[in-house]
Amino acid sequence: MAHPAPVFKKVGSEGGSSESGGSESGGSDRFFGGGGSFEYSGWVYHLGVNSIGHEYCHLRYLCIRGKYVEMYKRDPNENPGIKPLRRGVIGHTLMVEDLGRRKVNHGDVYVLRFYNRLDETKKGEIACPTAGEVKKWMEAFDQAKQQADYELSRGASARNKLNMEAEINLEGHRPRVRRYAHGLKRLIKIGQGPEKLLRQSSNLGANSRSELYYDADGGDAIEAHEWKCVRTINGVRIFEDVAEAKSAKGVLVKAVGVVEASADTVFEVVLSLDRRQRYEWDTLTGDLELVDSLDGHYDVVYGAFDPRHLTWWQSKRDFVFSRQWFHGQDGTYTILQFPAVHKNMPPKNGYRRTKIYPSTWEIRNLHTLSGSARCLVAQMLEIHCKSWFKWKKNNFLEFEKTIPFGLLSQVSGLKEYIGATPALTFEASTVIVHSKTSDVSMPNGECEGEEGADQFYDAIAVESSSSSSEDESDNEVEPIKKDKKVKLKNVSWAIASLALRRDSVLDIGKELNPNVSPLTLDPSDFHGTLQQGKDEKDTNCWTSPGGSGFMIRGKTYLKDNTKVKGGDPLLKLIAVDWYTLENSITKLALHPRCLVQSEAGKKLPFILVINLMVPAKPNYSLVLYYAADRPVNKDSLLGKFIDGTDLYRDSRFKLIPSIIEGYWMVKRAVGTKACLLGKAVTCKYLRQDNFLEIDVDIGSSSVARSIIGLVLGYVTSLVVDLAILIEAKEEADLPEYILGTVRLNRVRVDSAVPLDV
Repeated sequence: MAHPAPVFKKVGSEGGSSESGGSESGGSDRFFGGGGSFEYSGWVYHLGVNSIGHEYCHLRYLCIRGKYVEMYKRDPNENPGIKPLRRGVIGHTLMVEDLGRRKVNHGDVYVLRFYNRLDETKKGEIACPTAGEVKKWMEAFDQAKQQADYELSRGASARNKLNMEAEINLEGHRPRVRRYAHGLKRLIKIGQGPEKLLRQSSNLGANSRSELYYDADGGDAIEAHEWKCVRTINGVRIFEDVAEAKSAKGVLVKAVGVVEASADTVFEVVLSLDRRQRYEWDTLTGDLELVDSLDGHYDVVYGAFDPRHLTWWQSKRDFVFSRQWFHGQDGTYTILQFPAVHKNMPPKNGYRRTKIYPSTWEIRNLHTLSGSARCLVAQMLEIHCKSWFKWKKNNFLEFEKTIPFGLLSQVSGLKEYIGATPALTFEASTVIVHSKTSDVSMPNGECEGEEGADQFYDAIAVESSSSSSEDESDNEVEPIKKDKKVKLKNVSWAIASLALRRDSVLDIGKELNPNVSPLTLDPSDFHGTLQQGKDEKDTNCWTSPGGSGFMIRGKTYLKDNTKVKGGDPLLKLIAVDWYTLENSITKLALHPRCLVQSEAGKKLPFILVINLMVPAKPNYSLVLYYAADRPVNKDSLLGKFIDGTDLYRDSRFKLIPSIIEGYWMVKRAVGTKACLLGKAVTCKYLRQDNFLEIDVDIGSSSVARSIIGLVLGYVTSLVVDLAILIEAKEEADLPEYILGTVRLNRVRVDSAVPLDV
């Protein structure tokens, strides 16, 4: 299947550029706050079903300008005057979901689904050849939603104009083409031309901002791992987890290497089952075939290998394993590989069925001064303690004849293969063009005629009236290079230490009214269905740890990307409910049995209710109640969040997970990176009286469903810490502070209490 390889282009304002999207970028809010328009464009596949029920997959050129979107048969930059096939407006109710990988026309693509959160019958799909492109398109649509939200905030006339545009239906006539907006400050082009093939990759993440800030910490929660390098293989380091080895349950080992390519490229190579390509770098499991694909982020694979060059075994071996993969908001790819059993792949004659070692891949982009693409690749697996210590004692002479060694050598083979394959290391350059205009809104003459714009999901859900344009080609846009300015940190340890201590102190008066006497909040005065733990030995309970186990943005984060340990939470956790339900429900705070409706709850100045809706059979709801001991300042960051728009809340509501105790594979799946929940899953908000309820629909994302399914399988052995906070994107909001924390200690699924709706 042919598809253009994407190019990332960017038009910034005078004096620098800003990065779009990403949970840790912080650039989008500052961009819209300071004014400016932007454009994203590139080649995608338009997927759908026509009027007679036939599926179609057309190569189309998609353009996002401000809050508007257009779909073309050809690149309008190469064909001036061409009219769009479809047009639409991106409203604040638009939801974007990553459906993962899907086979279309004998090729694998990554699919994005669009729908209206108020009416899911309005929907459409586009597809891209790589997961990296999908992430960029998600960021593009998020930018457009922010522009729509910005215009809604400008007054009644802007709201009426947007509502009028959303109601007009373009079906049945060909829309007139809209002029290009004058003074576009941003031009981000994703797609070079339809002559490019699917196998090509490019750099979607290169930008000047990454040169300014460097995140040295891989996570936002402090982990107990103590990695020690014990061996090197062709430039790849082999580590053992010393802390895990002391537990005598098994030893975690990992191979870590730097690969001269983007994380997107390496991820595609690792996930590929192509035999010829696997033979180039995988010395152990080169023969792989797909057994079953359960969804876009989960499949089952059969493999065979001849281990005689590694061990004394004389028989051929085969195995079946499952793979789950996730793409984090920070751009890190995680692949989990478990041994599995599948009814369609029974044992074969001549092969001895074996269990492959459980392992994980973690692939993360590295920022470089030169701008070249590099990523850090880590493969981790668990080895029996007895065998590992035996190999160490013998100076690893026997280790090189083992299956674990063959698995860990995959990183080395991957590094050498990609380094020797120029087509895989090709990266598109970044284009930065300055503009002197700074008007954020679309010009009045932007749309010709009296016709408005249809909703985006309506515009792409209808089959295109034109035929496929796969035989058409466009020339590549020649990139323009621009020197990048790099800021280097030069701070003494003494000054840094003082800054860290200062940043860890929360100014309560900034968020809560200091002129009101605080109430005494005692959790024993409030009752939830899940008990509060008295000490660490208690199980099936909750406690409220401090914030020192989490890393949050410090006062100088926007200058040097420095994070500091969190302090005491602003809000106090007073109760936790653990419910089981036939169907997930929202607006729990209005339920008569809810703590918010109790007499004690009504007397509190403010309650933040977090309803984590867990998809299962039956469904569950974990409800967290955080209380303030005095009224919230309306002009504070928390006050703006409480009374802000849903889009504002989606862009700020952040959660940091940390599994303190539990199976290491579950730890790798959950991770420790901060996640903007509003961008990862669907969040609904209810603001009334003295409370704000946030309903987090974990089942709205296939990735989140997959992770929570894994967590539920081990939940009775897990100790999980969660921290919630509002992301600080402006200097005035820094340093960040933790709103609240919770520790869930080995919660039993069967202890959930039924809730009558």
